[in-house]
Amino acid sequence: MNKATAPTMGERLRSPLTWHFAAFGLLLAVAIGLCVRLGLDWAATDTHAADALTGKQVQLAELNLQMRPLQGLDKSVAKTREQMKQFFNERIPPNYSAIETSMTDLEVKSGVRLSRVAYSQGKPGQDLTPITMDAAISGDYPSIMHFVNSVERAKTFFVIQEMGLAGEQSGLVNLRIRLTTYLRPSDAAASGLPMTPSESQADAESSNTGTEEE
Repeated sequence: MNKATAPTMGERLRSPLTWHFAAFGLLLAVAIGLCVRLGLDWAATDTHAADALTGKQVQLAELNLQMRPLQGLDKSVAKTREQMKQFFNERIPPNYSAIETSMTDLEVKSGVRLSRVAYSQGKPGQDLTPITMDAAISGDYPSIMHFVNSVERAKTFFVIQEMGLAGEQSGLVNLRIRLTTYLRPSDAAASGLPMTPSESQADAESSNTGTEEE
């Protein structure tokens, strides 16, 4: 009985079974490579998506911080407008006569004497026109101080622009004071007050300059 002869190397290489195993190994290696590449791409994509999401969250947090001061802004604006309306109604005199009445009340209550008050108006603004009062006041020192304090606390809105003692005689102090209050432009126009000297001079100089340039 003849013994089976072991296949040679050449025969193994020519065997279809060998090529099937070789092809299977190659396909398996390719499949493993593709899986590894897919896994790496997936990890990179997931990391990029996480970074993008984190960046968006940071931008949203920054936007919220920037918007925080604007929260309730509509209510603040409405409240400010109401306060301005109340201020205009309570502290801005309705006409020139109301200013005179306020000055007279301050004179009587403080015990001083207003020897001269010169009224004038400045350039009208969008909402208000400044009314300037140059006044000479005489009285004893306590009365003068009472007058000044009363001006600062008066219901009518007064602003002290200038103030200086002009001298003392027989126990009486002479005070020169310049005050400013405001009227609505239409009320100021109806008062017929002259323009404040400094502004009148500025307007004249501006007109002269324009004429010379022409």
